[in-house]
Amino acid sequence: MSEAGILRVVIADDHPLFRMGLAYALRAQGFEITAEAATGREALAACRAVGVDVVLMDVKMPDMNGIEACRALQDLARPPLVVMLTTFDEPAVIQAAREAGAVGYLSKETDAEKLARLLREIVAYPERGWLPPVRVPSLTRRESEVLALLAGGDSNKLIARRLGISPETVKDYLGGLYRKLEVRDRLSAVQRARELGILP
Repeated sequence: MSEAGILRVVIADDHPLFRMGLAYALRAQGFEITAEAATGREALAACRAVGVDVVLMDVKMPDMNGIEACRALQDLARPPLVVMLTTFDEPAVIQAAREAGAVGYLSKETDAEKLARLLREIVAYPERGWLPPVRVPSLTRRESEVLALLAGGDSNKLIARRLGISPETVKDYLGGLYRKLEVRDRLSAVQRARELGILP
């Protein structure tokens, strides 16, 4: 934080018009924009060069994405707080941001006044946990095996043959998977499992 108590912010996003608009809005709310970056690598370089309190980081950027940049920032002697500001709301992305060291995860649709208020609260109380919770269902070993074969495109009969169980038992496992993943069909089950990070 600057001597005047003004929060110093780096904006990292590969869309120049969005960066420009966000910088203008935050300056109007009393923030100091110390740098703008179009890539994760540029954000990392900016934080090494100047004192920074907060980095507003997009997830998808060229030449080191936001998750990778967030992880790299944690190695600095005085790492800034990283708040992901993005349109991605998939549980796997949120979990990856959490593991990379991000303290917040906000939508790009957040209006300027609310964003300014949240940033000040995050800086004041970073330990509160400002990332949305990710509920990942717990699967049994057999459910995980069925899911992996399902993702490989195997039919119920082929799954049954591979696992040495009956097709009816496979259907039972699939029913359990659908309930846990809150989906209704095979394709949605695989997609949801990937979003949650259960499947690569």
